[in-house]
Amino acid sequence: MEPVAIICSQDAELYIILEYILGLEGYKALLAGNVEDAVERAREISPAVVILDCRPGGLPIATLCAQLKQEPTTRAALLVALIAPGAEDQHIELLKAGVDDSLVRPLVPAKLLASLRSKRTTGARSNIHGHHVLGFGNIELRPDSLRARSGDREFQLGAIEFRMLRHLLENPRQVFSRQDLIAIAWPKNIHVDDRTVDVHVSRLRKSLHKLRTGISIRTVRSAGYMLDDTDNS
Repeated sequence: MEPVAIICSQDAELYIILEYILGLEGYKALLAGNVEDAVERAREISPAVVILDCRPGGLPIATLCAQLKQEPTTRAALLVALIAPGAEDQHIELLKAGVDDSLVRPLVPAKLLASLRSKRTTGARSNIHGHHVLGFGNIELRPDSLRARSGDREFQLGAIEFRMLRHLLENPRQVFSRQDLIAIAWPKNIHVDDRTVDVHVSRLRKSLHKLRTGISIRTVRSAGYMLDDTDNS
């Protein structure tokens, strides 16, 4: 069965463009014209992706993000927001609400495709090299998915947090600057400021603490961040 992508927008022309782009990756696109419709469709279908059209005076996207992340059938979906140039404040708000990736309009198809493929590339590589599990403290991360496990508890990660955590697990107790993390976790040629990095690190830090993983992301003043084993520190 082909994966489903819900497009939450009131712009029919944008939907047609996205439907074509998503079709290139094997997704079936469905349009939701308002928040209620998006939530109802998502509950019925369990989409792989939800694309959110964020326009001034448009749909209450932050509210929708929060609802989707709370629903058991949709919390694993990749949430991609399309935002206007210069909308940094909206970008931060969306990150806090649960958006995984945000793309600046006008839409560049290659960037959307890269975001969609972020869930698939590690899985394809594992088919060749076999399964590989990264571990530190009480956490285990399998690079062929966007999930991590702590004991008997499994949790889903957004694409950005996943890339960050994977690199930190591969290099524990090593300090990485914000610029290092940008190069690791974000596509090239996308402007990312320090505040955005801090928001993603904060989200990842909260997940690790909530699940008692035995590790933490420490802030190293004037240097950056490092992954540390809190039980042994």
